[in-house]
Amino acid sequence: MGKSRNARRESAAVVETVDGGLAELIPDRDRARAWTLLVDGAPQSHVDLDDPGYLSFEYQRRLGHVIDLAAPPGKPVHAVHLGGGAFTLARYVAATRPRSTQQVVERDAALVQLVRRELPLETGARIRVRSVDAREGLAKVPDGWADLVIADVFSGARTPAHLTSTEFLDEVRRALKPGGCYAANLADGPPLAHLRGQIATAAARFQELALVADPTVLRGKRFGNAVLVACDHPLPVAELTRRAASDPHPGRVEHGRSLTDFTGGAVPVADAAAVASPAPPAAVFR
Repeated sequence: MGKSRNARRESAAVVETVDGGLAELIPDRDRARAWTLLVDGAPQSHVDLDDPGYLSFEYQRRLGHVIDLAAPPGKPVHAVHLGGGAFTLARYVAATRPRSTQQVVERDAALVQLVRRELPLETGARIRVRSVDAREGLAKVPDGWADLVIADVFSGARTPAHLTSTEFLDEVRRALKPGGCYAANLADGPPLAHLRGQIATAAARFQELALVADPTVLRGKRFGNAVLVACDHPLPVAELTRRAASDPHPGRVEHGRSLTDFTGGAVPVADAAAVASPAPPAAVFR
């Protein structure tokens, strides 16, 4: 029975309805035990069960660089992941920083069950999963517990409004250790008003910021993802720049004055004025 189940996983997609829509696990033709998770046709995560240190998606590679540079190589960390997907980044932390302790907050309980069943976590991975709203789950994290808080939350391909505000970042800061780091996957397109507002919002709560994105996204030429990094200590900008530039899809790092200029006078966003991130054009997926 176990052998036939493994064979099915190697050759056939898994399709189920979850809380957020129709979830599909599509096998990767080039990697024996790798899968891409789609929800309502939009790619959400890619995971390789044989090599969880492998990151395929452009934005996940950039978040991987942040994880790599958050502490000395191999040092265990406490990490909070807002948004679960296929637990790709939590698996990455577990593989590259053994003995790390992690919390994943993923509201879609049916998706969590699907991923746990079809793409099980390694035994002893020290990853706890909560099926609650991201901000509600963040509120349960003890003060000063996290070395890293990573936000990658999309509902209908949009970041919910209550995860875009200064009040939300106050909760992030509360959960972070002194010297901890926040990283967020943001998506926007021309005229980049949402992205500029998110940078201004983070600048109102953190002393140091960096932004990593495809240059065409930063120029407002197309819709795409950008990774925002924020903390209260100097960032390893030179090494982050080197790693982003050497990716299969090279990214550019904005920091300091150039990042301030990029905001174009945008102001921080409070809960009362917060709106969800813009939806991508019909032909674009994350």
